[in-house]
Amino acid sequence: MSDAVDRRRRIKPRGRIELRHTRALRGVSDEKALFSIPTRQAKPRTIGLTEVRGPYYTALGKRYLEDLFETMGEHIDSLKFAGGAFTLMPPPALRDIIRLAHSYGVRVSTGGFIEYVVTRGPAAVRDYLKACQVAGFDVIEISAGFISIPMADYIRLIKEVTGAGLNAKAEIGIQFGAGGASRPEALEEQGTQSVKWAIERARRSLDAGAFQIMLESEGVTENVRTWRTAVPAKFATALGLEKIMFEAADPEVFSWYVKNFGPDVNLFIDHSQIVQLEALRRGIWGMAEMWGRVARFAG
Repeated sequence: MSDAVDRRRRIKPRGRIELRHTRALRGVSDEKALFSIPTRQAKPRTIGLTEVRGPYYTALGKRYLEDLFETMGEHIDSLKFAGGAFTLMPPPALRDIIRLAHSYGVRVSTGGFIEYVVTRGPAAVRDYLKACQVAGFDVIEISAGFISIPMADYIRLIKEVTGAGLNAKAEIGIQFGAGGASRPEALEEQGTQSVKWAIERARRSLDAGAFQIMLESEGVTENVRTWRTAVPAKFATALGLEKIMFEAADPEVFSWYVKNFGPDVNLFIDHSQIVQLEALRRGIWGMAEMWGRVARFAG
């Protein structure tokens, strides 16, 4: 008897496997109960939010994102464009992506772009917000990392966004000129801004109607020689964790945030890291220093 014939005889027909699976499911009311893992707040969440980066480093279309949302959509709260990526897309493709995200309960953010628009004047900003409404965006991110803008004007921008019926997200940082994979040497030449003033800008942004603060990672954990871990701690102490989302560009960074602030910290990561982060939040996987060290106590 040939090896090929012998192998075919040993392989069990696929139909029997599927039948056995169907029998095993009888009596299981919720298929999620098949695998018992620690739970956390269901969507729409108020804590432990995860925002993922959409098209920027990778050109993500509807079919790619459909796979992402179908498998991991339960763990994704918002999708953020970056670098004005959405302006480079055909409008129908952009609307398809936004509709798909909404069908999985995922909000969609513009990411950074209004800082480009604002240099063209107030009329351009209002036209931009109307276009965002038509496209279906939920969140307009407002950053001052690349431009120097008076605090009063920054507050007016937030009110302009909220007045248009959109959610304003204030991106606050301590590093001027950051972004686009800037080199640490180049950022060192720019210098860092006052942490106290950055916190004050964040506080006034919330008072003006911003629903959330994004703390940029540049100058804190990204493009630096040594992490400035005191900065996120000062933000958390001054504003509370619920209103802050921390940018965590690498697994080492989001592991540090979970380790120090707990599994319900709000984090912005790349879409490729969603499985790794959620497994860490649930305490079912992690790097050596975090393995078996994420716990909950629910009364």
